[in-house]
Amino acid sequence: MAWARDEADVRAAQRLRHAVFVDEMGARLTLPVGAPAGHDVDMFDPFCEHLLVRAPAGADGEPGPVIGTYRVLTPAAARRVGGLYSDTEFDLTRLRPLRARMVELGRSCVHPDWRAGGVILALWGALGEFMQRNGLETMIGCASVGMRDGGHVAASLWQQLRQTHLAPIEWQVRPRLALPVEDLRSDLVVEPPALIKGYLRCGAQLLGPPAWDPDFNTADLPLMMRLAELPARYRRHFLAA
Repeated sequence: MAWARDEADVRAAQRLRHAVFVDEMGARLTLPVGAPAGHDVDMFDPFCEHLLVRAPAGADGEPGPVIGTYRVLTPAAARRVGGLYSDTEFDLTRLRPLRARMVELGRSCVHPDWRAGGVILALWGALGEFMQRNGLETMIGCASVGMRDGGHVAASLWQQLRQTHLAPIEWQVRPRLALPVEDLRSDLVVEPPALIKGYLRCGAQLLGPPAWDPDFNTADLPLMMRLAELPARYRRHFLAA
């Protein structure tokens, strides 16, 4: 577990992201000029902190490949780049009072061979320590649901979760390109993806209906988690005493 220290570390994270989002999930990326092939790169990457989990070192002692990653955009970095990635998908006006101590989590992914749960827990533990160390209080991000079925699962998941996990009106946001949930089935009984389920167990709230990301072919659910609302058992696990 480590934070990226140089471009080579960031490139390793970007290769994993490409393998998961493009090769596995079918995303269509528009890369910045000069970006290397086989990497998921965007304009926010140079401003983010990149958290990496690597596989155990090999017999030669060389570090193992990156098997899990998150990127974190701090409030100061968001001001430098001109906003959050989430600003491109949602109108976040109502979250303005939180921004001074709010980070954005993004590009979360784990290699398919390492999805038993330990990697994501290690990432969350490091994120909790980072939040405390930097006096940060709120995390937001988009949890993606694949749309290879046309979006019916995503629409049904939204209808389920809004009944139990929707944030108060003062924190709700609006998608800029909304998933047309009224044209989709919303009566399917859907099991939330493991990442979303984990967020909800930690007290995350749903901030509004999903946006449609046509490049990644996903429905993106806006989520917010505040350290002050972390349930006691997760507080003990992820936060220092």
